[in-house]
Amino acid sequence: MKINHIAPDKHKYLQIVSTIVKPPVRLFYIGSLPEERRVTVAIVGTRKPTAYGREVTTRLAYDLAKKGVIVVSGLALGIDALAHRAALDAGGTTIAILANALPAIRPMTNQLLGEHMIACGGAIIAEHEDDRSFGKWSFLERNRLVAGIADAVLITEASARSGTMSTAMRALEQGKEVFVVPGNITSPSSAGCNALLKQGATPVTCVEDILEVIAPDLLTRDSQLPLGSNDTEAAIIKELASGVRDGDEIQRRTGIDPQELSISLTMLEITGTIRALGANQWTLR
Repeated sequence: MKINHIAPDKHKYLQIVSTIVKPPVRLFYIGSLPEERRVTVAIVGTRKPTAYGREVTTRLAYDLAKKGVIVVSGLALGIDALAHRAALDAGGTTIAILANALPAIRPMTNQLLGEHMIACGGAIIAEHEDDRSFGKWSFLERNRLVAGIADAVLITEASARSGTMSTAMRALEQGKEVFVVPGNITSPSSAGCNALLKQGATPVTCVEDILEVIAPDLLTRDSQLPLGSNDTEAAIIKELASGVRDGDEIQRRTGIDPQELSISLTMLEITGTIRALGANQWTLR
């Protein structure tokens, strides 16, 4: 894959990076960069998300990408990878910022994901031409670029002692909006998020909370639920919209025959109306 290089201040999409502390003179990238500036949100968080973290990250990244927002992250394990994948699932554009130099796509476990991002019109960016100066500090430098390329940063799940917190601090230094998903107050995985909320970060429960602040022109309100092709599918959609996730609970509440429920869930997933969360858990797209 060809490694390109560019001066950020010469590129309309990347010019925003020129205003941060220690702006990069050059950036190296593989793939395609947007020609014009588009609304961009960085989504970051823990490398070991809970089921809750996986669900909210996937939902918000998917919904943002559906609205035409570019999703940026660091291609790390956990929240980063989930955000990239959800953006791709939505048919959107997603960009990764690496701490290491190209052409290596790290971590190795996400190499195929990175290649898929490139194939779908996204890009992978690195600041350094080689890894001679690579070290633990490289991730902190990377975090300033993750925040720098975005119009806002969204943290979906993070512990109190997390590298994600440095991305939040870089965003605040850059005058960017920091959005945070509230978490269970007894969960260590959400301690960082809840601490940021106490410090004044903007709480997020849906994509509209973000767009109202940074891109109201992308906001279209449509409270109508998707339609099912029959009464069974309509009943399932109604239960999911009310907050029910468990397939057994849906069966109990609706009285639908288990075999019919299984078939209907599969059809709704095929048509893109619902999404499987694993372990017989489901949610609306």
